[in-house]
Amino acid sequence: MMTKNDFNDALLGFLDASPTPFHAVLNMAGMLENAGFIRLDEREPFDLLVGQSYYIIRAESSIIAFNYYEGFEYLLVGAHTDSPNLKIKPNAEIKKDGITQLGVETYGGVLLNPWFDRDLSIAGRLSYKSVDTRLKSALIDMQKAVAIIPSLAIHLDRDVNISKTVNEQNHLPPIVSTCKDFSLKDELSKMLDDCQEVLSYDLSLYDTQKASYVGFGDEFIASARLDNLLSCYVSLITICSIQKPMMIICSDHEEVGSVSVGGAGGSFLESVIERMFPSPEGKVKFARSSLLISADNAHAVHPNYADKHEPLHAPKLNHGVVVKINSNQRYASSSETIARFLDAAASVGETTQMYVTRSDMACGSTIGPITAAKIGIDTIDIGVPTFAMHSIRESAGSDDAYSLYKILLEI
Repeated sequence: MMTKNDFNDALLGFLDASPTPFHAVLNMAGMLENAGFIRLDEREPFDLLVGQSYYIIRAESSIIAFNYYEGFEYLLVGAHTDSPNLKIKPNAEIKKDGITQLGVETYGGVLLNPWFDRDLSIAGRLSYKSVDTRLKSALIDMQKAVAIIPSLAIHLDRDVNISKTVNEQNHLPPIVSTCKDFSLKDELSKMLDDCQEVLSYDLSLYDTQKASYVGFGDEFIASARLDNLLSCYVSLITICSIQKPMMIICSDHEEVGSVSVGGAGGSFLESVIERMFPSPEGKVKFARSSLLISADNAHAVHPNYADKHEPLHAPKLNHGVVVKINSNQRYASSSETIARFLDAAASVGETTQMYVTRSDMACGSTIGPITAAKIGIDTIDIGVPTFAMHSIRESAGSDDAYSLYKILLEI
């Protein structure tokens, strides 16, 4: 088992190397390959050998991996690869007042104000025609700061500290150049040796500030995309560390409803299960014998806004993994799945916490209820307590992800 320091150091490196779901899945695939997993192609037959480990990628941004064993009782861990961000529009260039800006749209429930005055870069996937006229795709990461969304000076808006309202159309386009002839596609084509023409892209802005430890005793970690690459990383390290029936599902598009070719509301997981267990009876036995842990970050109680939490269910950083409960099935936890998780945590000496949303506030949801309903699998929703969820820079305790790793090894 990894030490906590090694675990957290590798987590920070994974976060830095994964500015988009495409990059996250590519990095996860590399780690799985190093651990002996074999890649399967959905277009080809699945010739599975007992005791071997496999992974499948769909749409370059969702990934499933599993250790294949006889029997039907598996531990599944589900997470999502996407995070709220600003995506670049197809006709991107906006030229006015001597400045070139890029048109952007919000992806998911973005906390907008923290995006101002950040050194931003661009990453994602390009689809292009090569010099030999073939259609190709490639992942790119500019890495250096190429854009910024400047705030309006306080001298021009004296009430900004009272209320700052962000108009997504007018206030978010970042500045990138003063060149009159600037073309984003021209700049992108320079990153590819064989590019004749960039035809399309799926590109996001991201903060160039690296993930880091925070606190006098390194009690915290801060990074973009903790929600939910942290859970992807924990599930990945776990499946690479054990030899037992286990599956991880890291899906794209959770932040926008999960209804996509690779999302939890799509066919990806169900089709993999059907190929592992071809008979209808086998599929049902698998679903009814297994447990899904839906791992998605939880809201930690903020000391400046403690009244936003239900007083007896207010998770604290570095006090353990959070079990999420909602009677209206926004979370899929049940008394039986909770008991199993708590028992596993206690057996390795790990503390846990309970989260219930205030009765007068709306509750978010996860892939847990979606997957439980589609597959018919008993599910628990859990997560690592986090501050500033959906911000460009989130923070969490440096103990909690490692605690989840130890529990998953045991359950």
